[in-house]
Amino acid sequence: MSLSGSRKKGNKFINTIPTESAGLGKMLPILKEYINNKAENTPKITLGPFKTDISIYDTPPESGLRITWVGHSSLLIEVDGIRILTDPVWSQRVSFSQSFGPKRFFQPPIALADLPKIDVIISSHDHYDHLDKATIKFFADKNVPFICSLGVCTYLESWGIHKAFIHEVDWGDSVMIGNCSIIAAPARHFSGRGITHRDETLWSSFVIKGPQHNIYFGADSGYSPDFKVIGETFGPFDLTMLEIGAYGTYWPDIHMGPDNASNAHIDLKGDIMMGIHWGTFNLAPHAWYEPAERLVQFGKDKNIKLFLPEPGKPTEVLPLVTNWWKKFMS
Repeated sequence: MSLSGSRKKGNKFINTIPTESAGLGKMLPILKEYINNKAENTPKITLGPFKTDISIYDTPPESGLRITWVGHSSLLIEVDGIRILTDPVWSQRVSFSQSFGPKRFFQPPIALADLPKIDVIISSHDHYDHLDKATIKFFADKNVPFICSLGVCTYLESWGIHKAFIHEVDWGDSVMIGNCSIIAAPARHFSGRGITHRDETLWSSFVIKGPQHNIYFGADSGYSPDFKVIGETFGPFDLTMLEIGAYGTYWPDIHMGPDNASNAHIDLKGDIMMGIHWGTFNLAPHAWYEPAERLVQFGKDKNIKLFLPEPGKPTEVLPLVTNWWKKFMS
């Protein structure tokens, strides 16, 4: 079994199944949902402090697989001898302006300048909470390879990344970094950084296959049959990293939430599951902590081993749920 490449309708990419992406027609009910919402969308207390002990990077992970969750979908993945940075966002707000828009709950636990040597950066799609102009510009003179979905290269090049360092991929395409193969796979989502030009760049998830480990970075996706296809084609996975946050009544097709994310993990034939895309920005009308609390329960109900590391703490990948964030630190 192999993956098919992406498809277009006119100049717009389309999902493998019909998908409602919460466009203009849903704006009014979404706005009402936010206005009437009483949940603790933003933490009432300051989270953390979170700080990365960068000396840990001097020693390779004992298991060959270690994750530092910077927040949201930004992860520093150490796997089988390489370091991968996914969807890096270090800015204060995920918006077209740093004057307004969703703001961080906690500061990045590691400064960009303190990152260890990065072997490749994955840019899954062009949304502000995944593709951050200021962060990308930091890497403009660092000669770090990028792997990005079709069309996203336009942004990378305009922000200073030389095209020689950009691998632009369609679903099914593979790039070798060290001894690891990084393969673009389908996701059920959409793209665009404004009202116009929606879906003119591609969105992807990624299989990361090394000599010892096989892991999956889901980026953003609603639930779909694609997970079973990816599981049959590339699974089983030692670790799945799946979005559990930013779900809402009016966009079930493009964000999963903890229930469907845990179902996707099962479809993918995953061993350990890590929840991402939560706990960092207020992007949906649910309590900021709700995705993790619900995932813990679904993990018990569905017999799934979970991995919920403290932000900024380089952590070997083992089942880890107890004391998630030590109840928000102090």
